[in-house]
Amino acid sequence: MHVQQFDNGVQASSLAGARWTKSGRSNQSGNCVEVAALSDGSVAVRNSRHPDGPALVYTRAEITAFVEGAKDGDFDSFTG
Repeated sequence: MHVQQFDNGVQASSLAGARWTKSGRSNQSGNCVEVAALSDGSVAVRNSRHPDGPALVYTRAEITAFVEGAKDGDFDSFTG
């Protein structure tokens, strides 16, 4: 399978079998992030407004570090 590469990820539609889950905190104004567990154990992240656009793919350890950092407030300076 050929996966079209972008500078910032892979084409989300090329991730066969990905089942995307939208954040329960996504709002109605279109600010939505979706994630999908991939068959190799990695995790893809995409903007739900562009479902065929780029997706960033991270290892499970990278996603865990990000989520734990978010829980700890490491990224609070990026919000409102």
